[in-house]
Amino acid sequence: MPDTKAEKTAKFDKGMEIRRSVLGDAHVDRAEAAKTEFDEPFQTLITEGAWGTVWASDGITQRERSMITLALLAATGNFEEIPMHIRATARTGASKSDVQEAFQHVAIYAGVPKANHALKLAKATYAEMEETQND
Repeated sequence: MPDTKAEKTAKFDKGMEIRRSVLGDAHVDRAEAAKTEFDEPFQTLITEGAWGTVWASDGITQRERSMITLALLAATGNFEEIPMHIRATARTGASKSDVQEAFQHVAIYAGVPKANHALKLAKATYAEMEETQND
């Protein structure tokens, strides 16, 4: 049975809450400002599905979810999302050591080149984060 409008609204609202808590208001505000009529259905899908369902589940911690997400992004070669999710670790509680462990799993199970590239992106993103903190 399809979701009712109320269920969709609840998932969207919960998804937006989680999305903001993980990615930060500034990131979400930029994404929302860039949203158009063309990509609005997609944005709704990821807000309800990824953030309002998967990230909203209490089955595992946000720290664990962050590690899994980073490993999956690296393993599937979706590198453009890695910096965003590295920045999110400041809010999810995943440490640099956690990220290193996740990428070591990627190296063994999905390939060293993918893990190597992910580590390169993480290293650059952590450096940017530290530079911003020192400003």
